[in-house]
Amino acid sequence: MTLTQKLAELVVGTRYGDIPEEALEVARQVCLDGIGVIVAGAREPLGIGRISIDYTRSLGGNPEATVIAGGFKTSALNAAYANGTMCHALDFDNTWFPLNHPTSPTLPAILALAERNRLSGRDVLLAIVLAFEVQGRLRLASSLVEAGSGFHKPGVSGTIGAVTGAGKLLGLSVPQFLMAYGIAGSRCGSLSCNTGSMTKSSHSGHAARMGIESALLASLGYTAYDDVFGTGQFFDLFYGPGTYDADILVKDFGKPYRMIDPGVGFKKHPSNYFTHRPIDAALSLRRAHGLKLADIKGVEVDFPHFDYVNRPNPKTGLDGKFSVQYATTIALLDGRIAVESFSDARRFAPDVQSLLPRVRLNVREDISRDFGETWAAVRITTMDGRILEERVDKPRGLWGVPLTRDERLDKFRACAEPALPAARMDEVIHMVEHLQDLEDIRPLMAILGAASADNKEELSA
Repeated sequence: MTLTQKLAELVVGTRYGDIPEEALEVARQVCLDGIGVIVAGAREPLGIGRISIDYTRSLGGNPEATVIAGGFKTSALNAAYANGTMCHALDFDNTWFPLNHPTSPTLPAILALAERNRLSGRDVLLAIVLAFEVQGRLRLASSLVEAGSGFHKPGVSGTIGAVTGAGKLLGLSVPQFLMAYGIAGSRCGSLSCNTGSMTKSSHSGHAARMGIESALLASLGYTAYDDVFGTGQFFDLFYGPGTYDADILVKDFGKPYRMIDPGVGFKKHPSNYFTHRPIDAALSLRRAHGLKLADIKGVEVDFPHFDYVNRPNPKTGLDGKFSVQYATTIALLDGRIAVESFSDARRFAPDVQSLLPRVRLNVREDISRDFGETWAAVRITTMDGRILEERVDKPRGLWGVPLTRDERLDKFRACAEPALPAARMDEVIHMVEHLQDLEDIRPLMAILGAASADNKEELSA
């Protein structure tokens, strides 16, 4: 039996009743977090959401699935693209170990296809768990490949996760799944050099769209190579010879599900996860010492050698999401990190221009580059000569250091509040926290399609 066939049989053979409640609970949390981040992504300061909605509207398409916060329906493929792009627009979507963004490429595909086919909340939860499991195993199998190098992971493992979820919703057989995975293998790709630009967000949107396309084509009899993960050279092409253990893709599948162990990371801040340790350290110092711009002479951040987020002079607010120096600056100046922290207006404001050059990255080879083991410290020299220092090893929200339900709901409300009145937010929370009881996903999608900062008063009526 080939490696791809083993994987397909595991996916096809898994039923809702096989999934432990702990994994289903994480899937519900993932769904709510992802929905909130999509709604917030629609108002991304540089216009990723606006352009994605306008672009998708211009394509037309059968009104099968909702563009969240867009106010219209389009084809399932187009809706998955727009929602996937908006889900990653703020870099606020889930991540986990080994590093990947598992929600933004998969949840939009699953919601779009479930709405199109009038499927239940149980169908959605099962698809989420399996999509996450396959993605997680792809990344675990290729864990020697460093984050930020070569292909941006959601465009590769995310595409395979999306076709897993879509294929499960369509009820593909094992032979059909072999074709779907083969088709999806030819749809993978995304370059890390686009980090800091709008294109990075579209990697997740493209993955979501191609996951649906691959599954639909396979369901209609479209053919592809039948062992893409084994003799098809998928791992050699995307990860490189000698960098992977392909058997991890199926070994002990779901024992336990990777949603349970190591768990899923829920971001507190809308920026690259490597910036969260310096952000938390800076916020702690600001609170403890009441720091203001006039108090700060210089800032030094102890950090591993990781050029991906070493950007002392980000070109835009969006680029600032991937700059330790900028994120630390904003945390010290504002005492919080918000969606608007990464606008061009904030990036080039006078106080930022004043403090940013004083924030220096102290690259230390003795700090591990492994995301789960690394740490960061912020050291501030004040104008009166004091040295203030804070080290952060494990930021809250990281797998193993979970956010509380209240913290997760606060994040959802902060993301959705400009677009939905409180009563509608409560409806969404109730539906998603009881997703297994929802016989048809369409009522949830109807609320999300109407979400818009421009019609909040109308929705309240």
